[in-house]
Amino acid sequence: MASSETSPRAGVDYPRAWHELNAWFPDDEACLAYLERLRWGDGFVCRFCGTVGGDWWPLRRGLRRCAACRHETSVTAGTIFHGSRLPLNSWFAAVWYVVNQKQGVSALGLQSVLGFGSYQTAWAWLHKLRRAMVLPGREMLTGAVEVDESYIGGTRPGKHGRGADGKAIIVIAVEDRGKSAGRVRMARIPDVSADTLTDFVLDHVTRGAEVHTDAWPGYHHIGRHRFSHVVTHVGVSGDPAHVALPHVHRVASLLKRWLLGTHQGAVTHEQLDYYLDEFTFRFNRRRSRHRGLLFYRLLEGALAAQPAPYKTLISPRALPAGDSPANPG
Repeated sequence: MASSETSPRAGVDYPRAWHELNAWFPDDEACLAYLERLRWGDGFVCRFCGTVGGDWWPLRRGLRRCAACRHETSVTAGTIFHGSRLPLNSWFAAVWYVVNQKQGVSALGLQSVLGFGSYQTAWAWLHKLRRAMVLPGREMLTGAVEVDESYIGGTRPGKHGRGADGKAIIVIAVEDRGKSAGRVRMARIPDVSADTLTDFVLDHVTRGAEVHTDAWPGYHHIGRHRFSHVVTHVGVSGDPAHVALPHVHRVASLLKRWLLGTHQGAVTHEQLDYYLDEFTFRFNRRRSRHRGLLFYRLLEGALAAQPAPYKTLISPRALPAGDSPANPG
């Protein structure tokens, strides 16, 4: 298993193909051993006392007892796998299927591929995996970065653009790599005020970067925080917004097309954050030559993510109209 200082290797640290996945992970024991190397390859960490690299004793089926505090834990405790009654190699198959579908998957598709008897199980697994697609502490954007907002939701009468009613506000940051876009960061925000937009930039862009925005007043404070702030007055320049800030507008267009195509637009504002995470995960790895590496990265996220009990996934505020466990859509 790759250490923190080396890149994961195909065929050594992650499987290269479906047949290799099946050969590596025939049962739960093999899956647990892989997760242990992935999570504790640099030393066992007790989730109770916080001891790093301490001694431990092996117990039954993947359990370890910390020598310092005597508490028992397993590699799946405190992760999205926590409490799952289905085999881990089914989870591994689900992760493999999700990362190998470039446009994303539906719960019906996952149910069919894995042969689940319950649509609800497939629906819940997808939502758990979405919560694992963004690792905490990820690197911030660098270089030249375009920032702008977009609005998600169906066409409604009334005001358009900033201040449109009934739509979710999304702020997007994209690295400008010349003719192509680099990495992306995005978030659902409550408003387009200076405090909100400045906080987003501070959270996602490295100090000293060159931040490109339009002339909206909400961006005026960015230059106070050691950014080089480049402002394009769209009305004055004569260039439309998609020309002045091409990468961020391209990403916004792809996001909307993806939500309407793969998910048929059936995503509520409350669940939108997790779909943004999925889009970000897929977009930032769109040039990956090894789908197995995406499998590896998503398992890393699954081990870092907090448990998501089913009841938290089906709360009334969380149910999209066409993507609920009771309604396959």
